Amino acid sequence: MKSESAYPQLLRQTLDHALAYLEALPEAPVAATASLEELRARLGKPLPAGPVDPLAVVDRLVRDVAGGLTHSSGGRFFSWVIGGKLPASLAADWLTSTWDQNAGMFAVAPAAAVVEEVCGRWLLDLLHLPSSASFALVTGCQMAHVTCLAAARNAVLAAKGWDVEQRGLIGAPPIRVLSGDQRHGTIERAVRLLGLGRDCVIDIATDNNGQLRAGPLRAALASAPAAAHIVLLQAGDLNTGSFDPYDEIIPVAREFDAWVHVDGAFGLWAAASPEYRHFTKGVENADSWATDGHKWLNVPYDSGFAFVANRAAHYRSMAHHAAYLDHSAVARDQVDWNPEYSRRGRGFATYAAIASLGRQGIAQMVAECCQHAHALVTGAGKLPGVEVLHVPHINQGLLRFPDPSPGASEEDHDRRTEAVTARIVASGEAHFACTTWRGRRCMRVSVCSCATDAADIVRAIAAISNAL
Repeated sequence: MKSESAYPQLLRQTLDHALAYLEALPEAPVAATASLEELRARLGKPLPAGPVDPLAVVDRLVRDVAGGLTHSSGGRFFSWVIGGKLPASLAADWLTSTWDQNAGMFAVAPAAAVVEEVCGRWLLDLLHLPSSASFALVTGCQMAHVTCLAAARNAVLAAKGWDVEQRGLIGAPPIRVLSGDQRHGTIERAVRLLGLGRDCVIDIATDNNGQLRAGPLRAALASAPAAAHIVLLQAGDLNTGSFDPYDEIIPVAREFDAWVHVDGAFGLWAAASPEYRHFTKGVENADSWATDGHKWLNVPYDSGFAFVANRAAHYRSMAHHAAYLDHSAVARDQVDWNPEYSRRGRGFATYAAIASLGRQGIAQMVAECCQHAHALVTGAGKLPGVEVLHVPHINQGLLRFPDPSPGASEEDHDRRTEAVTARIVASGEAHFACTTWRGRRCMRVSVCSCATDAADIVRAIAAISNAL
């Protein structure tokens, strides 16, 4: 069934819909306004019995999702670390779908393979990681963890004389994953997917700033010297944006031949800013690093990056060759470095984002987000009834709204914090979410979008004031 003749009118119509969305974005309510019941009623139609005009399908889709979209790529979304989208990366993402390349191997999609080669080189340079490291462009930081920890599993078991890719995990030497107790949930999912199980993760108490320290780590490593060890460090705690002291921690891990992996989902991008790079001092001495492109690089979703210093372990854990595949002897086949066979050409959007901003533009984007986060938290902190629990190091802060009633309990403070946050979201003026930090409910402030400007911060502070 050929449909090429439908493209010109359909894509022009789609462009009109997209431009209308983007033009409305700055003033649109940030939160979705349609209820679950409304969306199900509109979208949950019976399966069509036959073909439908694509023009009608797209028009109806736009109409039926109205009110059900969270405007997270605008300038007033601060709930989670969700970036916006750079114009060049959005345009390249459209072309990615148009070109429809299966970016698994050079033989199938040569330009996509070379674009990823360049992206890997540029990213290592921007993030000040070893230029000799291998890399993979994956779906997000979750799969970057899986990729890096698969390489770690290979390496630490190989050091014990065990080929995990051939023999599997049954009967293998035990692996212990040591982490600070403020780790992100994607780490747990990664170790589950890799067959290591939750019980292999040992949480170590962190200090008041959420940092893992050398003494507790050394004690944990020494408690099971015969085990294979993976140490997990953070570049940007999800609540406070804190960084582990790499120059203090990594030498301790080396004493026990442990692999060091860094969760830098957003915080690793601090290395791209001369103003904030000091937070990542020593991070380049780790063994692997994971970060997102759809966070601080502001690339559309389906963009994460894995980096591994031990190229051989990375290759052994991922590579697969088959007689029917046309492997290249000179170019980089992406299938040898990431978990997927068939995959979209996700390098195009990353390439366009970096090419459009350059080193200075990316540094400026990171710095401005940090400055906006600081202005939002400290500005809100001047309002009566607001308690600042954490002033941002980079782009993450924490606020709390204590219950002013005499004798109010911690539970009362938690409830009021949640109620005020809900009122802010309901206003449509800004979007925040609650988190639990050190046993207390608080409102998390995250600034990660290239769309955020000073006027958005003023509006967000006003929304907090009105909700109070």
